[in-house]
Amino acid sequence: MADAVVFDLDGVIVDSEPVWEEVRRAYVATHGGTWQPDSQRRLMGMSTGEWARYLSDELGVSRTAERVAVEVVDEMTRRYAAHVPLIDDADRVVRRLAARWPLGLASSSPTRLIAATLTATGLTDAFGATLSTEETERGKPAPDVYLAVARRMKVDPARCVAVEDSSNGVRSAAAAGMRVVAVPHGSYPLDPDAVALAAVTLGSIDELTPETVDRLG
Repeated sequence: MADAVVFDLDGVIVDSEPVWEEVRRAYVATHGGTWQPDSQRRLMGMSTGEWARYLSDELGVSRTAERVAVEVVDEMTRRYAAHVPLIDDADRVVRRLAARWPLGLASSSPTRLIAATLTATGLTDAFGATLSTEETERGKPAPDVYLAVARRMKVDPARCVAVEDSSNGVRSAAAAGMRVVAVPHGSYPLDPDAVALAAVTLGSIDELTPETVDRLG
């Protein structure tokens, strides 16, 4: 049996990846950079510091990484204040699993956006441990955030099931030793190696049932 379930946030509970892409694309264009065809795929899973450096150093934005991080997150915060894009049934799925297992949250979103999202969706109390990659040495695909959440929950990572949407997220959770449920976004399909790492791939979050977790555990 699994001892805990650890969720990603962006793309699993909230449909925020298109919002992140829109905001960062516009920011790059406004500040003299050049968006690349693989930029969104590379950005998914990076910590705040990592993606801010990528926009500044590799995409040519005429701002320091520190300023990039502040200004992009400020814009995301404004967007979230108007509307948090909760994925249909995601809150119900989280509550259904929380009735059976301790839940953790391992997210690449900044801490303040995680807090705003959980408050807006009423899910703050569903998670026993919540962590942003801002607080770890490396972002996804490194396993740091998943290992840290497992430590906070006092569970063996090998006895956890992770729920992820992105290739870097799947790689991160698998590297931590967790069994991974992949729920890829239709606009951002998984890379072949990430498909192979996932224990199961679902078409939507509402397909995630306690029975699915039981089988993986």
